[in-house]
Amino acid sequence: MKRPPHEDFSLKETKPHLGGGKTTGDKLTSTYDLVEQMQYLYVRVVKAKDLPAKDVTGSCDPYVEVRMGNYKGTTRHFEKNPKPEWNQVFAFSKDRIQASMLEVIVKDKDVLKDDFIGGVVFDLNEVPKRVPPDSPLAPQWYKLADRKGDKLKGELMLAVWWGTQADEAFPEAWHSDAATVSGDGLANIRSKVYLSPKLWYLRVNVIEAQDLIPNDKTRFPEVYVKATLGNQILRTRVSSSKTINPLWNEDLMFVASEPFEEPLILSVEDRVGPNKEELLGRCGIPLQYVDRRLDHKMINSRWFNLEKHIMVEGEKKKEVKFASRIHMRICLEGGYHVLDESTHYSSDLRPTAKQLWKNSIGVLEVGILSANGLSPMKTKDGRATTDAYCVAKYGNKWVRTRTIVDSFTPKWNEQYTWEVFDPCTVITIGVFDNCHLQGGDNPGGARDSRIGKVRIRLSTLETDRVYTHSYPLLVLHPSGVKKMGEIHLAVRFTCSSLVNMMHMYSQPLLPKMHYVHPLTVSQLDSLRHQATQIVSMRLSRAEPPLRKEIVEYMLDVGSHMWSMRRSKANFLRIMSVLGGLIAMGKWFDQICSWKNPITTVLIHILFLILILYPELILPTVFLYMFLIGIWYYRWKPRNPPHMDTRLSCADNAHPDELDEEFDTFPTNRPPDVIRMRYDRIRSIAGRMQTVIGDLATQGERFQSLISWRDPRATSLFVVFCLLAAIVLYVTPFQVIAILTGFYVLRHPRFRRKLPSVPINFFRRLPARTDCML
Repeated sequence: MKRPPHEDFSLKETKPHLGGGKTTGDKLTSTYDLVEQMQYLYVRVVKAKDLPAKDVTGSCDPYVEVRMGNYKGTTRHFEKNPKPEWNQVFAFSKDRIQASMLEVIVKDKDVLKDDFIGGVVFDLNEVPKRVPPDSPLAPQWYKLADRKGDKLKGELMLAVWWGTQADEAFPEAWHSDAATVSGDGLANIRSKVYLSPKLWYLRVNVIEAQDLIPNDKTRFPEVYVKATLGNQILRTRVSSSKTINPLWNEDLMFVASEPFEEPLILSVEDRVGPNKEELLGRCGIPLQYVDRRLDHKMINSRWFNLEKHIMVEGEKKKEVKFASRIHMRICLEGGYHVLDESTHYSSDLRPTAKQLWKNSIGVLEVGILSANGLSPMKTKDGRATTDAYCVAKYGNKWVRTRTIVDSFTPKWNEQYTWEVFDPCTVITIGVFDNCHLQGGDNPGGARDSRIGKVRIRLSTLETDRVYTHSYPLLVLHPSGVKKMGEIHLAVRFTCSSLVNMMHMYSQPLLPKMHYVHPLTVSQLDSLRHQATQIVSMRLSRAEPPLRKEIVEYMLDVGSHMWSMRRSKANFLRIMSVLGGLIAMGKWFDQICSWKNPITTVLIHILFLILILYPELILPTVFLYMFLIGIWYYRWKPRNPPHMDTRLSCADNAHPDELDEEFDTFPTNRPPDVIRMRYDRIRSIAGRMQTVIGDLATQGERFQSLISWRDPRATSLFVVFCLLAAIVLYVTPFQVIAILTGFYVLRHPRFRRKLPSVPINFFRRLPARTDCML
């Protein structure tokens, strides 16, 4: 599938008007110096007093209407309250204001027609400006007037000022940009900051049980332990000691999140038949009382009494059996980092326990400016529209910008800050279409659509430089890769201590416990799946929710799934890496075959100098690497990396490969398609298997040199080693090295086409392939 020639997937450098035209590098000039300043007219409606009664009942149900030209915002109404308190803020974008007067009107809610109580009118030219960090403007009492300007009974407390999006009233304000959104949907369009739950690894070391009481005492019990934490269920193997005192000594690992609401439930079960188990006892352990450890030192084990539940007339009764007990070692592991992201794109690598955290090395600031050229994501009232918002994730802090309603070129101009503890981390910024503007959150209802995402690795950024770029938003569809628009970002990574940051490059990537007491690959995969489920479930219960589909897209939940396209891309990456070695091999072959005699003669001279003066070998190698590094400085990347369609093999992927990538797990495709794909995977796996087998064969041949699997070959090699040792003892090393070097670099007329004797000997050595079935 060819990429359309007009689609531009490149990164573009921009020159936005940041911080209201102030110096972008100086953070003191503006709190929002990485975004373009947006002017807003703010109206804070605080309260009213002495409102006249309008109903026949002698009371009033007041609310306030704030009018600015065609835009109208209203507060909630209070029933039968002449002294209502609203404390609501309204924000009108200056770009959309077409009137010169602001009207604030108090009305009485009525069944047929709302009654006019009174109002206050402001001339926009008279409204004061507020520049943070100035304190908020104090609200004042204003006398209500009728439409002619005559004073009426009642007063309204207001504050009106011009400000920017840096104003603390901005996030919670009603926005004129979203005037069409209903009251229920307002919570879903505001900007918010979320925190991931604090995650721990819970290690349950099941050692043994004592004095179990099986119902059938005539058979040997087949006992195992089932551990349950929330929706996580793990089982030990069946104990090899088939007695009433079984032994396991097996570790079970869970992911637990604070606050610890659910206890760990352990049940000892006897497998009495196929798919038939009998409960021998259980116990519940609240995690609040579980020991926490920061290193690999063993903690004390404990005995826990098992309780047995019995059924009496259909009701569950608890029968406590103090005779049966279980011996376990349970701890919350604070020395690990709980992986909830793909390890390639981790934004945080700190251990769980706060005591083990090191000081931060700097600050990351991101200005989410705007997007342009967004694709229509849905139809509303018969026309295409997009309601876009951004989500950024770094460390345990997630941020969500406000939703810009009905715009293909939204302008957010919101700035966020994160502490940085490791430069080798990645911030992910995703753009989504909001499908919940009408409020409500049906589990089977609309899902927010993905528009694309950007990843920026902090170690690729220069410190204290402001990067302003438009990043392409690319999404892979079953029909191929599609550019959904561009997002405009301003990014600055400020380093507080260069020494600390440089020191980080000498430290292990993950906390020490991952290396001292490592977890298996399958354990890490399972635990990462559990961690992402916990994070997505917790954030989807926030208000407003950060929905499951968004969290999973940001955390790259499906990155481990099989994909023909990804496999092809990884193969090409390997070939690209090996390309340098292959190029060096070709260059050396040209030297040996005297393609350029002058270069070969110079190599001979350099070789002689290095052999006669071996102390120059290492300095020459490092000097050569230094010169290459300096030479390549001319081509160093100026821009941060971005999604590359060619590297991902997304621009020419076959439609069937994409259909396979978007297939569900387990598959729902027809049998003939599955058979074709299965055969294709088998052919690829066969090629991979051959390559891995060839590598194993070479290693086994090296082992065969001295393993006496081929007695004649090993005896020849042993005799050769003895002769070589004698020759090397009596001959100076330089002479041997010079003779070997000149032999390797000899002229083609002294060469044969056939492989050399050492290569022939090595290829004849036995490998273990003949033992394979």
